[in-house]
Amino acid sequence: MKLWLRGLLATGLLIVASAAVFVLEPLWVNDQVVRGQLWRQHVASRFVDVDGYRIHYFEATAPGGGGKPLVLIHGLGSRGEDWTPMIPGLAAHGFHVYAPDLPGYGRSPQPDVDYSIAFQENAVDHFMQAEGLTQADIGGWSMGGWVAAKLALDHPEKVHRLVLYDAAGVYFPPTFDPSLFTPQDAGGLAQLMAMLTPAPKPMAGFVSRAVVRRLHANAWVIDRSVAAMESGKELLDFRLHEIRQPTLVVWGGEDRLIPLAAGLTMHHDIRGSSMLVVAGCGHLAPGECSRPVLKGTLDFLNAEPAVQGAESVVPGR
Repeated sequence: MKLWLRGLLATGLLIVASAAVFVLEPLWVNDQVVRGQLWRQHVASRFVDVDGYRIHYFEATAPGGGGKPLVLIHGLGSRGEDWTPMIPGLAAHGFHVYAPDLPGYGRSPQPDVDYSIAFQENAVDHFMQAEGLTQADIGGWSMGGWVAAKLALDHPEKVHRLVLYDAAGVYFPPTFDPSLFTPQDAGGLAQLMAMLTPAPKPMAGFVSRAVVRRLHANAWVIDRSVAAMESGKELLDFRLHEIRQPTLVVWGGEDRLIPLAAGLTMHHDIRGSSMLVVAGCGHLAPGECSRPVLKGTLDFLNAEPAVQGAESVVPGR
């Protein structure tokens, strides 16, 4: 067989094999793309021992190394990769960014625990200790915002400034069933996405099936997390007024999962807090509307003296 023909056949086989992998494991392929993107932007993937658990986290330093420490806490069913649109920009503007996978999520282990807000707060506290962080700016998204706010209340000396992105933690009348977070089929996944974003993108059938499989594999962790939050024992409604750190509340103006009214309640109850509403965005504002969210975050964290009581609405797209 001629050499050029062998090369052509080998190339064809490689294309077929790659297509098969993409169809069978599209989320694995996507993970490799995202992690490669982070690596190319000098975001390191690391592990650290925290209370006997091998916790995974992403780390990015400011140009020249170091920077002001900033810990980002993801939300329910999420992981450190979800901060991908934010991490490089934060590091480029002077921050030493840490984005851990909370226990039960991402590449961190899944211990047999209650997955309460208190458990995750303790995990973040001990993660900071393991990294030698006596104090840091803290950002929390959704459930991670609840964890971040509780950390600011219970360990105020460890939180320099606080940013809450579409955060849970105060009571609001839910418009969904808890089973929303663990869909069983493509229809259930479509309902979840419609709650998360005002403009959900259509998914190919093989992709939606892969997403459902992944959510189903983590369903027991998500169910325990939701049960702990639904109990109401750790709601912060009557504690938010105790937060003294400079705080920025960031909200998607079209968040259907945790409505803007909840964000306004947080803004009202946290004395001196600032409010940034990102118009046209939903619950995934730090990911889908990262440019205005990143700018607002940097403006707030870099302001000297700290901004107090500012309110603004910016376009999201």
